[in-house]
Amino acid sequence: MALSLKARRRWSLAILLIGLPLYVVAAVTLVAQFERPPIWAELGIYVGLGLVWALPFRAVFRGIGRAGPAPGGDRDG
Repeated sequence: MALSLKARRRWSLAILLIGLPLYVVAAVTLVAQFERPPIWAELGIYVGLGLVWALPFRAVFRGIGRAGPAPGGDRDG
C-alpha cells in the first residue's frame, strides 16, 4: 500500500524526531561496549550504522522536500 505525501511527511517527521535520536544512543552504546577502536575504524562503524539506519526508510523520505500539487491543478499563472 502506497502512502500519500501527507502520510509520508508525518512518518518522516516521527522517524527523525523519535527514531533517529534513539538510534544514535543505541549506536553509541553498542560501540562503547567494546574497547575504543582507532578513530578511522570508529568513523567507519558510525558511517556503516548510519547507512543501515537510512536505507530501510529511503522510500518514506523520497520526495518529501518537493512542493505538493498546486491547489488549482496544473494551470500556470
